[in-house]
Amino acid sequence: MYRQVTVSAVEVFLAHPGGPFFKNKDEGSWTIPKGEIPEGEEPFAAALREFEEETGLRIDPASKFIDLGSVRQKGGKLVQAWAVDGDCPEGHRLKSNTLKIEWPPRSGKFQDFPEIDRAEFFPLETARRKINPAQAAFLDRLIAAMTQ
Repeated sequence: MYRQVTVSAVEVFLAHPGGPFFKNKDEGSWTIPKGEIPEGEEPFAAALREFEEETGLRIDPASKFIDLGSVRQKGGKLVQAWAVDGDCPEGHRLKSNTLKIEWPPRSGKFQDFPEIDRAEFFPLETARRKINPAQAAFLDRLIAAMTQ
């Protein structure tokens, strides 16, 4: 999701992964809200579903989307993305689904953690520092599509 603040200023909505592994990580750790695509689900439908599950925000599938293509992250995960002009309603509180992780490691104890522990809009310059390096290409593609 992005929003045009002024004619020349755009902000993008990024999410910070929850859980103990990302607790003290910031730059290079933020990501677009995303997730796994179950067999049989179309990537675009999965993107809408995952966005809602991770943020609590529902995007109208009839909105105008920009196809940003895909990137392969360092660990090998292929990420497809679409951009949509939007904003969070006033007073919106992040509502993310959870994941179960053995914590502390090898303890045999499992804890639930939110998949996303925070999300916010960032100006492009800041977003470039915050976002997973492989996903920075999405920012370039968004700006290119907006200036055509």
